[in-house]
Amino acid sequence: MGGPLTVYAPQHFATSDRAAIARLMHDHPFATLLSPVAPEPLISHVPLLLVPGCEPHGTLVGHMARANPHWRRAPDVESIAIFQGPHAYVSPTWYTDPAQAVPTWNYAVVHAYGTLEIIEDPVETRRVLEALVHRFESNRETPWAFAMPERQRDALVGAIVAFRMRIRRLTPKFKLSQNRAAADQARIAAALDEEASADSPLVAAWMREYGKAPAG
Repeated sequence: MGGPLTVYAPQHFATSDRAAIARLMHDHPFATLLSPVAPEPLISHVPLLLVPGCEPHGTLVGHMARANPHWRRAPDVESIAIFQGPHAYVSPTWYTDPAQAVPTWNYAVVHAYGTLEIIEDPVETRRVLEALVHRFESNRETPWAFAMPERQRDALVGAIVAFRMRIRRLTPKFKLSQNRAAADQARIAAALDEEASADSPLVAAWMREYGKAPAG
């Protein structure tokens, strides 16, 4: 499979802001999990929870269907969990001098690297499932809970495979127009605030908070 897979991240778009990285992974937990096995990579799309406190970068936990062959081969290689944050198209018409610009795309992503550890214990598997349910149900007025009969619950747990991935390294890339002049950054953020795309105002907010765009 060649050398390690990595994302192209020029210096202007790199970040060491751990709080920003953790926020992206928390706010956008539906990740693309890629394991570069031969003859072709295995790819699954799964929600992942970041559990902080395990140095250097924390641990990801999640699960996939037992019928998915991904989990059987993933422990043999280093996998990559790709977290896609807000993203939006940037028009040249938003720059101070449109004739000196081209279309581009602003976005924030985090690539987390580590090896999957399969969780064999049914009790721990259930804890992972309950943690995911709590993460996405706890803010609801009437959260869903495991109120089903024990036999049915055990069958559900048996149909999945839980795993953890201790993060060995992180490669964040926040491409938020940091390579443009302050005037252009302000114009782009203001234009994104007016776009119909749901992500566009989020990109503007990230530009102001984690890029260099002036507050507007």
